[in-house]
Amino acid sequence: MKMDLQNSGASAPSTPSSQIPAYVLDDLCSRFIINIPEEERQDLVRIFFQIELAHWFYLDFYCAETPELRACGIKDFSAQVFRHCAFLSSYADDVDKRLADWKTYKMSVPTYGAIMLDPELKNCLLVQGYWAKASWGFPKGKVNEQECALDCAVREVLEETGFSVEDLVDKNEYLENQMNDQLTRLYIVPGVPMTTKFQPKTRKEIKSLQWFNIDLLPAHKRDQTPKTQLGINPNYFFMVIPFVKGLRKWISNRKNSEENNTTETKSKSKSKKQDIETKQVSEKQRLKQQQHFAQQNQKEFQDYPQLKDLKPASLKKGRLSAGSVEKGTSPGKQKKVQILNRDGSVSGNVRRSLASQLNHLEGDKASSAGHKKTKKKDFGSEAWANFRFDVSAIMACLP
Repeated sequence: MKMDLQNSGASAPSTPSSQIPAYVLDDLCSRFIINIPEEERQDLVRIFFQIELAHWFYLDFYCAETPELRACGIKDFSAQVFRHCAFLSSYADDVDKRLADWKTYKMSVPTYGAIMLDPELKNCLLVQGYWAKASWGFPKGKVNEQECALDCAVREVLEETGFSVEDLVDKNEYLENQMNDQLTRLYIVPGVPMTTKFQPKTRKEIKSLQWFNIDLLPAHKRDQTPKTQLGINPNYFFMVIPFVKGLRKWISNRKNSEENNTTETKSKSKSKKQDIETKQVSEKQRLKQQQHFAQQNQKEFQDYPQLKDLKPASLKKGRLSAGSVEKGTSPGKQKKVQILNRDGSVSGNVRRSLASQLNHLEGDKASSAGHKKTKKKDFGSEAWANFRFDVSAIMACLP
C-alpha cells in the first residue's frame, strides 16, 4: 500500500504548494468520492481512505503527465478536496482535526507482508518508497475490510514487487511486531531466486528494490554495521530493525532442523545398509550350512555300497571293523551330526551314521544270542553272501 507523505516521515519535493485546477478536482471527486455508497459518505474516516486513493492517483498520473501541476502532501490535498466537494464543504474548517482522527484510526489497521529470502537464507529483499530519502522496509500494506491476513500479504507483495509468493508462503511461518499500536505481520518466504526480475505494479510508490545481506542489517538503533559496511545510515532501516533478531533466530533454527534431518537420513541409510549386509551374511551362512549338510548326507550314502561289499572276515564278534566303515571312528560310538532345519537353523541333535547304526544292530544281535546261551558263531561266507541290507528298516530306526 502506498505511503502518504505525512505518515512516512518523508516530505514531498521542495516545491511550493499551489491550487489544483478545478477540472482535476472534478475528475478526482467523481472517480473516488461522490459515487461511494451513502452509508460511507456519512463516515469521514471512510471518506479519507477514498481521498487517499485520489491523492495517489493525482500524483501517479496528473503530476507525472502534466509538468505544470505541482505535487502536494495529503494535508494540503485534503483541504482542497473538502472545499471543492459540496457535501464535504461544511467540514472544511475542521479538516485538520478530521485528518488527525483518520491517521489515528489508520495506524490501528493491521498491516501484512512478507520477508522474502533467497534459497541460501543469507539475503532478504527490501523495498524503498518513491520519495527521496525514503526508508527501506519489507513489502507490506494495510488489510482491506473482510480480507484475511494471508491474502493481504500475497496481494501487497504482488503489488509492490510484481512477484507472487502464493505458492511459497506458509501461513504458520511469520514474525509479528506491535509498533505504535499497529500490528505488523510478515510471513517468511524462503526460496526466492536472487535472479528474479521484480516489477512493481503500482506507480510512484516503490522507488527501488534490493537484496540485502541479513548479517549487515542493524539489530538495534545504535548498530552501525550498515553504515560501515553499506554506507547507509541505520535510521533508514527503522522499519526493518524490529524484525532482524527474530529473523536471524528463525534462520538459525531452520538450518539446525535441516542439518538434523540430513543426519537422521544418513543414519537411517547407514542402518538400512548394515541390515542388508547382515542379511546377505546370514544368507551366505545358510547356503554354506545347506551345502555342508548335503555333502554329509552324500558321504553317508556312499558308505552303503562299501558296507554291502564287505568280506565276512571284516566282521568280528558281531561288530563291523572300524577300518572297513569309517576310518578313525570307533564302531561302537555314535557320530554327532547337526541337523539343518527348513528355516536354515541348525539343531544340535545326534544322529547315528549308517556304520554306527549297523554296529548297534549287530551288537544287539550278539547280546540276544548270549542271553539264550547259544554258541557264538561268525558269519559264514555263504550266509554273508546272502545278506542284504533292509534300507527301509534302517531308515526307520533313525531319529
